[in-house]
Amino acid sequence: MSAKSTSFYNCRVCKNGKLVDENISFSNETGLFQDSNGYISTDAIDLQGKIIAPGFIELQTNGMRGFHFTHFDDEESYAKKLDEVARYLPSQGVTSFYVTIPTVASSDFQKILPSLKPRQIPSGASLLGAHAEGPYLHPSKKGAHNASLFHLPTTSPTEIYGPTAHDSSTLKLITLAPELPDSGPLITHLTAQNIKVSLGHSSATYTTGLAALAAGATCLTHTLNAMAPLHHRDPGLAGLITTLEQPPPPSPYFSIIPDGHHLHPSITTLLFRANPTKCILITDSIELAGLPDGTYPGHAQIPHKQTKIGSRCVRNLVGWSGCGVAEAVRCVTENVVGFMGDEGRGALEVGRRADFVVLDHGGDLLETWVGGVKVWGRERVE
Repeated sequence: MSAKSTSFYNCRVCKNGKLVDENISFSNETGLFQDSNGYISTDAIDLQGKIIAPGFIELQTNGMRGFHFTHFDDEESYAKKLDEVARYLPSQGVTSFYVTIPTVASSDFQKILPSLKPRQIPSGASLLGAHAEGPYLHPSKKGAHNASLFHLPTTSPTEIYGPTAHDSSTLKLITLAPELPDSGPLITHLTAQNIKVSLGHSSATYTTGLAALAAGATCLTHTLNAMAPLHHRDPGLAGLITTLEQPPPPSPYFSIIPDGHHLHPSITTLLFRANPTKCILITDSIELAGLPDGTYPGHAQIPHKQTKIGSRCVRNLVGWSGCGVAEAVRCVTENVVGFMGDEGRGALEVGRRADFVVLDHGGDLLETWVGGVKVWGRERVE
């Protein structure tokens, strides 16, 4: 018996940075993309030339909607607040996300991290695990982190993160500064456990960065922010994004914040165009994301008042660089799974989870689907 499915036709789909005229189909029972041949489509939807893209994946967010992810009271209330964030994210096209925990005390890491085990959240984006941004960072590039809580790599991950240090199903990514003594052995230790390592909050030189890549690091965190500048004779970590694609080592993935504040639009364009198949867009949002503009009180990480004006938008990359919608989409979908190694989502391919968005001709969000279920939509204006 043929399984029932839903199909979309007369649409353009985002694949490998290009728009392709192609129909898509997914199983109503499994929520996975499938070959449209041999299945009964209970719903066949004419998209009239609109765009289907993989659901966006947020690699780095510290909080939103008034909730900073370091604010932990107990497991139950923390999970409830995470669920609220997850149900908001589809309105931004995000279908899955990693929670970033910036530098906190070891006792706080050990309380929070177990609550970030990957899980599906009904009517919301899927939680994919944790990104620990610290505490192995350099004081000269502390940014908004509390440098008094930093540790050298000689402090074992178990002492910092507790048992989660050995659980790559939850602790997916760690950002560290490669110029710290003994960072090489730490990188090798972490990557041997399938924990990804990204380089950031660092004043490291290009040569030090190369050594970190050789040890197993594969990404740069918010490139050029809290990082040595790109200099014509001393390129720093940012210069690594165009290293040759041959061992040892290949060029790293690199994340950028395309909000017009962290990076000038011309620098955003420069970095993206240098290596578009390795570029990852992040918000690096704090709890003000998703709130109305205004001034808000600080918190444990940022003690002073904070003012929120405007919002960050993936579409900035299209407007600034002149790239196509599919090229920008790749930076929040295929490139993210290329870095993180998640083969279950992030692309419109048979067997992957049917997480996707419908965009209008200009790239504005119309609908968000998670696991083959529509979880958000707005009225289409033709």
